[in-house]
Amino acid sequence: MDMMTRRNLSRAGLGILASRWSRAATHFTHPLGAELYTVRNILPTAADQTLKSIAEIGYREVETDHATLQRIAPMLKNYGLKPVSCHFETPLITGNWKMWKNLTNQGATWAQAIEDAKKFGVEYMVMPYLRPEERGDLESYKQLADKMNNAGMQSRAAGLTFCYHNHCFEFRGEAGHRPIDILLERLDKKAVGLELDVFWVSVGGNDPVEMLKQNAGRVPLVHLKDKAKGTPVLYEEAKATPQTFKEVGAGVLDFPAILKAAEAAGAKHYFVEQDQTPGDPVASLRQSYEYLRTL
Repeated sequence: MDMMTRRNLSRAGLGILASRWSRAATHFTHPLGAELYTVRNILPTAADQTLKSIAEIGYREVETDHATLQRIAPMLKNYGLKPVSCHFETPLITGNWKMWKNLTNQGATWAQAIEDAKKFGVEYMVMPYLRPEERGDLESYKQLADKMNNAGMQSRAAGLTFCYHNHCFEFRGEAGHRPIDILLERLDKKAVGLELDVFWVSVGGNDPVEMLKQNAGRVPLVHLKDKAKGTPVLYEEAKATPQTFKEVGAGVLDFPAILKAAEAAGAKHYFVEQDQTPGDPVASLRQSYEYLRTL
């Protein structure tokens, strides 16, 4: 073998290694969080074992709700799970307690919620849901946006970030005149971020990748769950059957493209969530985690 051939082979070998390194560098390596709504049915009676199992899968972060956080905070610390984000009761923002009579913290304030968030190390405070009875005309969404701006400014002053979590009802209507359009236009980008749920964006007839691109810089949190093939466009969450929800990678959403777009949009935290699972919800969380780590 002459010297020129040796050099060419050496260069080829380095090229192959560089290609492998490049592919490895594109793997999804962000810390993954588990949205504890996925395990809501087993958490009340088996919190310790459930959280232990979630940590053993490889999750390092969780997103929970306000009431649950106060109960499981010591367990989270024990298993090295950081409560990065928390869903807080909607009337803390809207003031509409009449629609939420089942809540035990009736009349609490957003200032008190901020103190709880700081106490437990929460970084993101999220408004998770608007009940069907609370959804009005487009003018009502302008008023809702103003209330969220107010909550967001208070959170920001305390060193925290406030976000709004979407479902599919916001996408009903003619483009440019939908609740989501009103909210995106009126929400103060400095005060309110988005927790983009890619499943509900898709169920509402929209492309999660395009949604991420269009809102770059204002989506710090992303919910990851997959959608069954053949799912129709829906604008009411209650019409989504249990079979509609799939483990990440087991449905039709393009997660390599979604994750690429999310990173480009500046997403900071990713939470796996599955509203309904066919069996053990921890097993579903494991399946989603393992798929995401192969990408």
